[in-house]
Amino acid sequence: MCGIAGVFNLNGEPCSPAVLRKMTDVLSHRGPDGEGFYTDTFVGLGHRRLAIIDLSPAAHQPMVTPNGRFAISYNGEVYNYREIRAQLMNLGHEFRSQSDTEVVLQAYAQWGEDCLKHFNGMFAFAVWDKNKQELFLARDRYGIKPLYYTCQENTFIFASEQKAILTHPSIKKEIDLEALLEYFTFQNIFTAKTLLKGINIFPAGHWTKIALGQTVNKLALHQYWDFNFQEPDSPLTDEEYVRELDRLFRQAVRRQLVSDVPVGSYLSGGMDSGSITAIAATQLPYIKTFTCGFDLHSASGLELSFDERTSAEYMSYLFRTEHYEMVLKAGDMERILPRLAWHLEEPRVGQSYPNFYISQLASKFVKVVLSGTGGDEMFGGYPWRYYRAVVNDDFDNYIDKYYLFWQRLIPNRSIQEIFRPVWDEVKGVWTRDIFRNVFQQPVAKLTRPEDYINHSLYFEAKTFLHGLLVVEDKLSMAHSLETRVPFLDNDLVDFAMQVPVRLKLNNLAAVVRLNENEPGAKTARYFEKTKDGKILLRRVMERYVPNEITQAAKQGFSAPDASWFKGESINYVRETLFNKKAGIYGILDEKAVHKLVNEHLEGKQNRRLFIWSLLNFEHWYQTYYNDGCVNG
Repeated sequence: MCGIAGVFNLNGEPCSPAVLRKMTDVLSHRGPDGEGFYTDTFVGLGHRRLAIIDLSPAAHQPMVTPNGRFAISYNGEVYNYREIRAQLMNLGHEFRSQSDTEVVLQAYAQWGEDCLKHFNGMFAFAVWDKNKQELFLARDRYGIKPLYYTCQENTFIFASEQKAILTHPSIKKEIDLEALLEYFTFQNIFTAKTLLKGINIFPAGHWTKIALGQTVNKLALHQYWDFNFQEPDSPLTDEEYVRELDRLFRQAVRRQLVSDVPVGSYLSGGMDSGSITAIAATQLPYIKTFTCGFDLHSASGLELSFDERTSAEYMSYLFRTEHYEMVLKAGDMERILPRLAWHLEEPRVGQSYPNFYISQLASKFVKVVLSGTGGDEMFGGYPWRYYRAVVNDDFDNYIDKYYLFWQRLIPNRSIQEIFRPVWDEVKGVWTRDIFRNVFQQPVAKLTRPEDYINHSLYFEAKTFLHGLLVVEDKLSMAHSLETRVPFLDNDLVDFAMQVPVRLKLNNLAAVVRLNENEPGAKTARYFEKTKDGKILLRRVMERYVPNEITQAAKQGFSAPDASWFKGESINYVRETLFNKKAGIYGILDEKAVHKLVNEHLEGKQNRRLFIWSLLNFEHWYQTYYNDGCVNG
């Protein structure tokens, strides 16, 4: 796990080593164990190393093949690297290290872009081909590891984080207002845009090649993999599904334990992280586990259940782990937001500051931590979301229903009012089209409710899951901590996409009947968080965690901010968002914002997500735009 950066002067001008060093210096948190540089006249690759596999100097990066033709700067872990290494050795390749980096490099030398079909892991990397004078870039299937790029006239620049790109002298910072409107609609950015115009995120499951002298106003992106949730043509028996999921899950966890440094696990109190810990504990005695809880003295309503420490402590007892906890209070958000904004680089899904703190805790004891991210998205963990659009006339009708549900921050009727100061610059943005365009491939005929459920699973994997992965990477690497996600093992994902919907959702038939009868308020129970969802996964995980855990209702990793924002943090909210000098009011309408914020402070509406997004955006503005600071 590392930080990568690079510059390719397409007009043949020499690459500046000083610029390359500045880019890697700002990524030092991603790789405190070493730095390295490679230059070939007009190309430069930089690297910051977090040593996980093969801690010796032989694994130093950038790494070059013995014949000098290929050079790589690589971030990630390929868990099946030993099998690929053996295959390459049979083909005549020799190795000088025990690292997966060298396997990736030699695999590219052997197979070119087809090497991506062999990798089971998480990665973002660049390979320079000296003979062809060609740069190759790729990102893993799911987008676990980040990669950003920009094209500035005759210069192509890339890095693990945007802040490295900002150090390049050719960069002129400008807020991408269209991306901002997209964020304040979905609390996420579905397109490749970022909040800085011209800096894009490289799409998951894609690769590209750039040659000397080429014009790259728009990259030629090639997709090598995509999600494909569908009903199986020849389904297995229920017992066969249980056995196969059990085998693949255990295999996935064991694969991701490969490391030459200590490995720990998050233990949230839920089924996903608990099951991962249960398997890992059979392989690693007294594995270290980490839980983040919340002070609930001022919480109310649903937020009274947000602290899961009791369940986590019970599982720690069962699995005999070495367990560590921390408790967050209202003031913890306030003190960390400036630093969080610098590391996160732009707002994404959810209130992410608890992730920062739990990563900080884990990093004090281990270099690698296992996370349960992906279990919900692969196995149907959000039934109340899928059920919103389960009976439809056609695909467009489905899009209309699901789009309306996914407007998480500002409904369409309020967009123009909130963005009034810059409306002329964003009025051409149609967020419904952005939502629709997540489905890039032609949509097959949809005839069953199950088809629409599978489309919703696809949508959430491409958008919500990707946002979670970006946040998890940035905030763990802020503490030089590698996060691994066993639920996104290739074999496990390939299996999960073919599991019938009836083994993911328990109440589908009832919801379909309700939709067909156009019911009233009685549907509410199906659109709330329940014990429904992840049916097959629950059956398998009963073998590893207590029934009261597997049968519990879904619980997200969230602080009781709705209570805190109108209680202990109310002065902080007012001082930040009712400040006439706040930078966001050069873009957003102050009066319209205050109206929505006051609805929350007065207890009329729950606007916690909107308030969090405003606070996060204000700190982003001051950090990345207002004073030009790119130092943590």
